[in-house]
Amino acid sequence: MFQDESSPKSLFGFQFVMLSRRWRKVIHAEIARAGLTDATWAPLVHLDADGDGISQTELAERVALDTSTLVRLLDILAERGLIERRVNPQDRRARLIVLTPQGRTEVQRIKHHLTGVEADLLTGLSETEVAALLSGFAKISARVEASLEHKSL
Repeated sequence: MFQDESSPKSLFGFQFVMLSRRWRKVIHAEIARAGLTDATWAPLVHLDADGDGISQTELAERVALDTSTLVRLLDILAERGLIERRVNPQDRRARLIVLTPQGRTEVQRIKHHLTGVEADLLTGLSETEVAALLSGFAKISARVEASLEHKSL
């Protein structure tokens, strides 16, 4: 299936990847000003957004890190009192990662910073335009998931 190289669909992937990289760069710089790093804030935000009480393996998948790297980060977060590792009642050898009350407070502080940065980056787009982008992302995400499931069979 050949597409004209100037068509929006042909340009989308490259533009999306480049925007994603620049977006992350801005977010990381702003979060760093608040004394946080991607390594420390991303696991906390994922635990809050998707629900905590998950395995280290599942969290590693969510934040796109290998398990050994995540374990070191979790050690730091646990030392800071932001997360706890609890025994999984279904498998006593496994640990579930849970936000502490202090961790939940930290997530709110992170979200406050993210909201401001993201609002600034989205200046010039209407709510309708952002909603359309999110709708498109949801469709793309569903196709990506279906593709990943098909390839893992």
